[in-house]
Amino acid sequence: MTFRLLLCALLSTCGVVLAKEAAPHATIPALGKPISVVRVNVTNQPYDFLRPWSKRPPFQRRAVGAVLPGSRVLTTAEQVADATYLEMEKPDSGEKCPATVEVVDYDCNLALVKPSEADFLKPFKPLALAEPGVGDDLAIWQLENNGTLLNTRALLTTVEVGSYPIGDAPFLLYRLTSSLQQRDSGFTSPVVKNGALAGMLLRFDSRSQTADAIPAPVIRHFLKAAESKNGYIGFPRAGMGWASLRDPQLRRYAGLTNGIGGVYITRLDPAGAAAKAGIRAGDVLLSIGNTGVDRDGNYIDPNYGKVSVSHLLSCEHFTGEKLPFKLMRQGKEFTCEVTLTHPDPSASLIEPYSIDKAPRYYILGGVVFQELSRQFLKEWGPEWTRKAPERFLYYDTYQQELFKNDPRERIVILSNVLPSPCTVGYEELNCLVVTQVNGVALKSLADIEGALAKPINGFHHIQVEGSPGEIVLDPAEVSEIEPALIRNYNLPGIKRL
Repeated sequence: MTFRLLLCALLSTCGVVLAKEAAPHATIPALGKPISVVRVNVTNQPYDFLRPWSKRPPFQRRAVGAVLPGSRVLTTAEQVADATYLEMEKPDSGEKCPATVEVVDYDCNLALVKPSEADFLKPFKPLALAEPGVGDDLAIWQLENNGTLLNTRALLTTVEVGSYPIGDAPFLLYRLTSSLQQRDSGFTSPVVKNGALAGMLLRFDSRSQTADAIPAPVIRHFLKAAESKNGYIGFPRAGMGWASLRDPQLRRYAGLTNGIGGVYITRLDPAGAAAKAGIRAGDVLLSIGNTGVDRDGNYIDPNYGKVSVSHLLSCEHFTGEKLPFKLMRQGKEFTCEVTLTHPDPSASLIEPYSIDKAPRYYILGGVVFQELSRQFLKEWGPEWTRKAPERFLYYDTYQQELFKNDPRERIVILSNVLPSPCTVGYEELNCLVVTQVNGVALKSLADIEGALAKPINGFHHIQVEGSPGEIVLDPAEVSEIEPALIRNYNLPGIKRL
């Protein structure tokens, strides 16, 4: 023991850091070599969607990023979301360098950041990618405050398709078992196999000692798409939902009389790839390319066994690829060619996320108008799916079915009311859907100004779903109190459109 302490002291004096082993079988880089990770320090300041004219107080996050070829560092999109300042920090010396986000994808929760100094990452050996299998021993790399590398063993127990924190698209997930310890730079960390990058930590539950990680296939697809000469385009989707076909009665109804697989297509995104190819709800999907689909919507992946066909579409193919889909309609098989597309989140009626951009708003005499978004619903906290207004949750969940033939581009809401002489009696109103202003149906918040230019009988009439049904405001009084509203509530302006 005395010899080991003397050795550690000698190596520290020479500028070499020993990696700590937190669990047996953890992979440790050779002594004297850079450890291929850096700290990624970010100051984040998101907008307050309940008060859309303002931002929340800034906060800081520290993570461990994986050094990759091309002088880039991989981290999660969550880490850089709404970033006001971003820097890299060398673990051993503490030397820092400002950085910028090169590519970010909130659906797959990955981001590439680049240092402002070209040679900042020169001493580091870039990490290669490794694809582990179920049962493999992996290591999660963290950093101590003094820059020492901490290795924690992680066992890969399951590979499946699941949800990611920000977007609503399903992606492949590694499920890990690990006795991970919380560290100052532990917002996210690389998951490593034999010194190669196998994934990025997504979340960790200290009670169950389980973790989820973004797997190598998702990272590989992201990196390849980031190299496109036409700019980064996100992961492809077919734009359809399906149900299992285990029920014998449903199989007979769908025209399946044999023992083959297949899933029952239940819904289609009207602007999605499948709908554009002529696929309909009620069709049965039998195969994609040469890959068969079983009754639960799975296929046999050569590395992971049974995996949802969502992974086949999103990670094994790229946006713009054309794939033959074999289907059955009314008992007859047919094939159609589907050109995979990447759905634009901002084109949704209710955006799945609104990050790195200011929310739009309009304040009329104290009545605050906004557009309904998932980011607004998430203001109700981690349990927003239970605590946010029920009508808004219903609209968010079933927006494709409910608003299929609706001309609206956004759902305009009355989010809250600022007390003022104009809003006496309306102070308690909040979270109402606005349908019309002065008889003009609102397609988006951009229609508000045009509608307000035409008062009815000298008053603004605002129609809302639910009680009170209509709100009436005096245009002259609204104009008169605008300066006081801006002053009293410290508003940057009465609108942001």
